[in-house]
Amino acid sequence: MKQDNDSQGMAYLGSLPKRTVTLYIPLLLFVIVLLFPFYWMAVTTFKPDNELLSRDGNPFWIVKPTLAHLNKLLFHTSYPEWLWNTMVVSIVSTFVSLLCSVFAAYAIERLRFRGAKQVGLSIFLAYLVPPSILFIPLAAIVFKLGLFDTRWALILTYPTFLIPFATWLLMGYFRSIPYELEECALIDGATRFQILWKIILPLSVPGLISAAIFAFTLSWNEFIYALTFVSSSEVKTVSVAVVTELVEGDVYHWGPLMAGALLGSLPVAIIYSFFVEYYVSGLTGAVKE
Repeated sequence: MKQDNDSQGMAYLGSLPKRTVTLYIPLLLFVIVLLFPFYWMAVTTFKPDNELLSRDGNPFWIVKPTLAHLNKLLFHTSYPEWLWNTMVVSIVSTFVSLLCSVFAAYAIERLRFRGAKQVGLSIFLAYLVPPSILFIPLAAIVFKLGLFDTRWALILTYPTFLIPFATWLLMGYFRSIPYELEECALIDGATRFQILWKIILPLSVPGLISAAIFAFTLSWNEFIYALTFVSSSEVKTVSVAVVTELVEGDVYHWGPLMAGALLGSLPVAIIYSFFVEYYVSGLTGAVKE
């Protein structure tokens, strides 16, 4: 009976004109809106300056493509070093945040101590605190520790906004794992660490990947802390260096700027494309009651 109701409910997709109006056209519009910024960056990257500044040319097309902007970005600026700084900071801060989040989420969700729900809620509320409020006290701590203008300043401050949400996400995923597995392991003499390492973590791979992708993306795109705690060009990350180093006064080098933005967005896009199935299933498991 339920299948008949489902088939009747999807009957409006039976004919091609109806599918075109209700499915294909909305999907096409969604894809165009989603991919247009990347297309615009690609066009600006390979378009020569005379076409970029011309009022007569087609702004959405390239007549004579050029690699001059990429050449300037890669060989006449410190962009490879900026990219390396971003990669190091993002990977290390993601690893540290994920490690702390695993232990925190396991303790809150599986040990069942009094006030665990309130602690979990407070951790999630900590994520909602705007970075524009936190960067002032964090700046004072960074200066006192002598970490200003180093990669460590970013590596140690990024977990302040990565750990809360990653912990909340893993709490939701750990909640979906049956407690009976853990109880059976305790009866057999397993320690809490053995349960976490051999039972919980293998079953939580989608959730771990989701939390890692989330943390890596935020670290890669972070701007306020990177702008505040780093001033030397050789230590800057891509998100800050592209804006501060490729703009001279009121002169915007749009070709290198868009080339830097396009190359800077590729690693995150590649990671999402490889782990999209794990990412979706991890989010689904985290929000499931």
